[in-house]
Amino acid sequence: MSDLHALFGGTFDPVHFGHLRPVEALAQQTGLARVLLLPNNVPPHRPQPEASPTQRVEMLRCAIEDRPLFAIDTRELQRDTPSWTVATLEALRAERGPQQPLAFIIGQDSLLNLSGWHRWQDLLSFAHLLVCKRPGYPAEMGSPEMQRWLETHLARDVAQLHQQPAGAIWLADTPLVDISATEIRRRRRAGLSCDSLLPAAVIDYIDRTGLYLK
Repeated sequence: MSDLHALFGGTFDPVHFGHLRPVEALAQQTGLARVLLLPNNVPPHRPQPEASPTQRVEMLRCAIEDRPLFAIDTRELQRDTPSWTVATLEALRAERGPQQPLAFIIGQDSLLNLSGWHRWQDLLSFAHLLVCKRPGYPAEMGSPEMQRWLETHLARDVAQLHQQPAGAIWLADTPLVDISATEIRRRRRAGLSCDSLLPAAVIDYIDRTGLYLK
């Protein structure tokens, strides 16, 4: 197996088991050597995070302290412009060279909306796409053209992800973990327990800093 690395972006406001557990299952399934967690600075498609960049990175640190699969890449937090995935993948590809197998992890919801992403046609030039299931989303793309694009690039074998540096799409059979950061923030404000939703070290950090109480 090659040294297949993947990036997984998000606001992580806060990071929770809905982020971590499907990606851990995906790593087992595809032989990922390392997953770089990529906190977004200015997410193009959603409201701004409640926690500051520093707090979101600190929560990630707490979450992965006993999870050696993961590391943190803060490059998007150093940009004032929107966090375009394609620009990040382009930069990472330039750093890693043309032969290193790279992948970008997305949810099924993101795959279905991919045609709205900035320079979406270029994504597969720089990396594979690894797609995790999401509760309640259809399996088919929204148009016949996008469905044909998907089928053209589907990987039938995990080995393809290791043998080629980029260009394939893997539809992963990952567990459906129906947890949302919005729900966690709502529960915090209501004084409800979040123990089963995110790592204990993250809860401890949130408690110590008083996050999500307003």
